[in-house]
Amino acid sequence: CRSCLVKYLEENNTCPTCRIVIHQSHPLQYIGHDRTMQDIVYKLVPGLQEAEMKKQREFYHKLGMEVPGDIKGETCSTKQHLDSHRNGETKPDESSNKETSEEKQEEDNDYHRSDEQVSICLECNSSKLRGLKRKWIRCSAQATVLHLKKFIAKKLNLSSFNELDILCNEEILGKDHTLKFVVVTRWRFKKAPLLLHYRPKMDLL
Repeated sequence: CRSCLVKYLEENNTCPTCRIVIHQSHPLQYIGHDRTMQDIVYKLVPGLQEAEMKKQREFYHKLGMEVPGDIKGETCSTKQHLDSHRNGETKPDESSNKETSEEKQEEDNDYHRSDEQVSICLECNSSKLRGLKRKWIRCSAQATVLHLKKFIAKKLNLSSFNELDILCNEEILGKDHTLKFVVVTRWRFKKAPLLLHYRPKMDLL
Protein backbone atom coordinates (compact mmCIF):
# COMPACT_ATOMS: atom_id res chain seq x y z
CA CYS A 1 0.00 0.00 0.00
CA ARG A 2 1.03 3.64 -0.37
CA SER A 3 1.88 4.17 3.31
CA CYS A 4 4.31 1.22 3.26
CA LEU A 5 5.91 2.42 0.03
CA VAL A 6 6.34 5.97 1.34
CA LYS A 7 8.07 4.72 4.51
CA TYR A 8 10.31 2.43 2.44
CA LEU A 9 11.22 5.10 -0.14
CA GLU A 10 12.22 7.60 2.54
CA GLU A 11 15.45 5.61 2.94
CA ASN A 12 15.66 3.67 -0.36
CA ASN A 13 15.40 4.47 -4.07
CA THR A 14 14.78 0.92 -5.34
CA CYS A 15 11.66 -1.19 -5.84
CA PRO A 16 11.01 -3.23 -2.64
CA THR A 17 10.20 -6.30 -4.74
CA CYS A 18 12.67 -6.44 -7.65
CA ARG A 19 15.32 -3.95 -6.33
CA ILE A 20 15.43 -2.00 -9.61
CA VAL A 21 16.30 1.69 -9.12
CA ILE A 22 13.11 3.76 -9.39
CA HIS A 23 14.85 7.16 -9.43
CA GLN A 24 18.21 8.26 -8.06
CA SER A 25 16.94 11.24 -6.06
CA HIS A 26 13.10 11.47 -6.25
CA PRO A 27 11.59 7.95 -6.15
CA LEU A 28 8.45 9.21 -4.35
CA GLN A 29 7.39 11.17 -7.44
CA TYR A 30 7.05 7.91 -9.36
CA ILE A 31 4.41 6.31 -7.16
CA GLY A 32 1.33 5.84 -9.33
CA HIS A 33 -2.22 5.11 -8.14
CA ASP A 34 -3.33 1.79 -9.67
CA ARG A 35 -7.10 2.38 -9.77
CA THR A 36 -7.74 -0.75 -11.83
CA MET A 37 -6.10 -2.98 -9.24
CA GLN A 38 -7.93 -1.14 -6.47
CA ASP A 39 -11.29 -1.72 -8.18
CA ILE A 40 -10.50 -5.44 -8.60
CA VAL A 41 -9.55 -5.78 -4.91
CA TYR A 42 -12.71 -3.95 -3.82
CA LYS A 43 -14.83 -6.36 -5.90
CA LEU A 44 -13.04 -9.46 -4.62
CA VAL A 45 -13.06 -8.59 -0.91
CA PRO A 46 -16.60 -8.09 0.48
CA GLY A 47 -17.07 -4.95 2.59
CA LEU A 48 -13.50 -3.71 2.08
CA GLN A 49 -14.45 -0.52 0.23
CA GLU A 50 -17.03 0.44 2.88
CA ALA A 51 -14.49 -0.23 5.67
CA GLU A 52 -11.82 1.86 3.91
CA MET A 53 -14.23 4.76 3.37
CA LYS A 54 -15.27 4.60 7.05
CA LYS A 55 -11.61 4.71 8.16
CA GLN A 56 -10.95 7.63 5.82
CA ARG A 57 -13.91 9.60 7.18
CA GLU A 58 -12.90 8.92 10.78
CA PHE A 59 -9.34 10.04 10.01
CA TYR A 60 -10.42 13.38 8.49
CA HIS A 61 -13.05 14.00 11.19
CA LYS A 62 -10.39 13.42 13.87
CA LEU A 63 -8.24 16.11 12.20
CA GLY A 64 -11.27 18.39 11.90
CA MET A 65 -10.95 18.48 8.11
CA GLU A 66 -13.53 18.08 5.36
CA VAL A 67 -13.45 14.68 3.69
CA PRO A 68 -12.07 15.03 0.09
CA GLY A 69 -14.76 14.39 -2.52
CA ASP A 70 -17.56 14.81 0.02
CA ILE A 71 -20.67 16.59 -1.21
CA LYS A 72 -21.92 19.18 1.27
CA GLY A 73 -24.90 17.92 3.20
CA GLU A 74 -24.18 14.29 2.28
CA THR A 75 -23.30 13.29 5.84
CA CYS A 76 -26.33 15.09 7.20
CA SER A 77 -28.74 13.50 4.71
CA THR A 78 -27.27 10.06 5.43
CA LYS A 79 -27.79 10.59 9.18
CA GLN A 80 -31.40 11.72 8.60
CA HIS A 81 -31.98 8.68 6.40
CA LEU A 82 -30.65 6.32 9.10
CA ASP A 83 -32.68 8.03 11.86
CA SER A 84 -35.90 7.85 9.88
CA HIS A 85 -35.19 4.23 9.03
CA ARG A 86 -34.74 3.39 12.73
CA ASN A 87 -38.01 5.15 13.58
CA GLY A 88 -39.87 3.13 10.99
CA GLU A 89 -40.79 6.13 8.87
CA THR A 90 -39.63 4.51 5.61
CA LYS A 91 -40.00 1.04 4.18
CA PRO A 92 -36.76 -0.98 4.04
CA ASP A 93 -37.10 -1.84 0.34
CA GLU A 94 -37.91 1.72 -0.63
CA SER A 95 -34.99 3.21 1.31
CA SER A 96 -32.60 0.57 -0.01
CA ASN A 97 -33.56 1.25 -3.63
CA LYS A 98 -33.30 5.01 -3.08
CA GLU A 99 -29.85 4.67 -1.52
CA THR A 100 -28.61 2.46 -4.37
CA SER A 101 -29.87 4.87 -7.04
CA GLU A 102 -28.30 7.86 -5.22
CA GLU A 103 -24.96 6.06 -4.94
CA LYS A 104 -25.06 5.13 -8.62
CA GLN A 105 -25.95 8.69 -9.62
CA GLU A 106 -23.11 10.09 -7.49
CA GLU A 107 -20.67 7.58 -9.02
CA ASP A 108 -21.82 8.39 -12.57
CA ASN A 109 -21.51 12.15 -11.99
CA ASP A 110 -17.98 12.05 -10.57
CA TYR A 111 -16.26 12.71 -13.93
CA HIS A 112 -12.83 11.87 -12.41
CA ARG A 113 -13.02 14.79 -9.97
CA SER A 114 -11.60 12.57 -7.23
CA ASP A 115 -8.47 11.92 -9.36
CA GLU A 116 -5.27 13.87 -8.91
CA GLN A 117 -5.75 17.13 -10.85
CA VAL A 118 -3.41 18.99 -13.23
CA SER A 119 -3.64 22.69 -14.15
CA ILE A 120 -2.86 23.38 -17.81
CA CYS A 121 -2.39 26.44 -20.00
CA LEU A 122 -3.05 25.73 -23.70
CA GLU A 123 -1.34 28.25 -25.99
CA CYS A 124 -1.46 28.38 -29.78
CA ASN A 125 1.92 28.88 -31.47
CA SER A 126 0.72 29.02 -35.08
CA SER A 127 -0.90 31.78 -37.10
CA LYS A 128 -3.00 29.15 -38.92
CA LEU A 129 -5.06 28.40 -35.81
CA ARG A 130 -6.82 30.72 -33.41
CA GLY A 131 -6.31 30.72 -29.67
CA LEU A 132 -8.81 29.34 -27.19
CA LYS A 133 -11.11 31.79 -25.39
CA ARG A 134 -10.46 29.89 -22.17
CA LYS A 135 -6.95 28.53 -22.33
CA TRP A 136 -6.68 27.64 -18.62
CA ILE A 137 -8.13 24.23 -17.78
CA ARG A 138 -7.95 21.80 -14.87
CA CYS A 139 -8.47 18.10 -15.44
CA SER A 140 -7.58 14.62 -14.24
CA ALA A 141 -3.91 13.63 -14.25
CA GLN A 142 -5.07 10.40 -15.92
CA ALA A 143 -6.27 12.33 -19.01
CA THR A 144 -4.12 11.79 -22.09
CA VAL A 145 -2.74 14.06 -24.81
CA LEU A 146 -5.37 12.52 -27.11
CA HIS A 147 -8.11 13.88 -24.81
CA LEU A 148 -6.58 17.35 -25.11
CA LYS A 149 -6.43 17.06 -28.91
CA LYS A 150 -10.13 16.16 -29.02
CA PHE A 151 -10.96 19.03 -26.66
CA ILE A 152 -9.05 21.60 -28.77
CA ALA A 153 -10.48 20.24 -32.05
CA LYS A 154 -14.01 20.55 -30.66
CA LYS A 155 -13.44 24.10 -29.41
CA LEU A 156 -11.89 25.21 -32.72
CA ASN A 157 -14.44 23.34 -34.87
CA LEU A 158 -11.74 21.31 -36.62
CA SER A 159 -12.79 18.39 -38.80
CA SER A 160 -10.36 16.00 -37.10
CA PHE A 161 -8.27 16.00 -33.94
CA ASN A 162 -5.54 14.22 -35.94
CA GLU A 163 -4.73 17.58 -37.54
CA LEU A 164 -3.11 18.77 -34.29
CA ASP A 165 0.25 18.44 -32.58
CA ILE A 166 0.63 19.22 -28.88
CA LEU A 167 4.05 20.23 -27.60
CA CYS A 168 5.74 20.68 -24.25
CA ASN A 169 9.09 22.47 -24.18
CA GLU A 170 8.99 22.40 -28.02
CA GLU A 171 8.81 18.60 -28.01
CA ILE A 172 5.86 16.82 -29.64
CA LEU A 173 3.95 14.66 -27.16
CA GLY A 174 2.69 11.18 -27.94
CA LYS A 175 -1.09 10.82 -27.98
CA ASP A 176 -1.07 8.12 -25.28
CA HIS A 177 0.99 10.12 -22.76
CA THR A 178 -0.97 10.87 -19.60
CA LEU A 179 -0.73 14.37 -18.15
CA LYS A 180 0.83 12.86 -15.01
CA PHE A 181 3.61 11.40 -17.19
CA VAL A 182 4.12 14.74 -18.96
CA VAL A 183 4.38 16.62 -15.64
CA VAL A 184 6.84 14.11 -14.15
CA THR A 185 9.08 13.82 -17.22
CA ARG A 186 8.93 17.29 -18.79
CA TRP A 187 7.68 19.76 -16.16
CA ARG A 188 9.35 18.59 -12.96
CA PHE A 189 10.45 21.33 -10.53
CA LYS A 190 8.53 23.94 -12.55
CA LYS A 191 5.55 25.82 -11.16
CA ALA A 192 1.99 25.13 -12.24
CA PRO A 193 0.29 25.44 -14.63
CA LEU A 194 1.73 22.99 -17.14
CA LEU A 195 2.32 25.03 -20.32
CA LEU A 196 1.41 23.19 -23.53
CA HIS A 197 1.38 24.52 -27.10
CA TYR A 198 -0.72 23.31 -30.01
CA ARG A 199 -0.27 23.76 -33.75
CA PRO A 200 -1.35 22.13 -37.05
CA LYS A 201 0.17 18.68 -37.50
CA MET A 202 3.49 18.70 -39.33
CA ASP A 203 4.52 15.63 -41.33
CA LEU A 204 8.15 14.97 -40.51
CA LEU A 205 10.21 13.33 -43.24
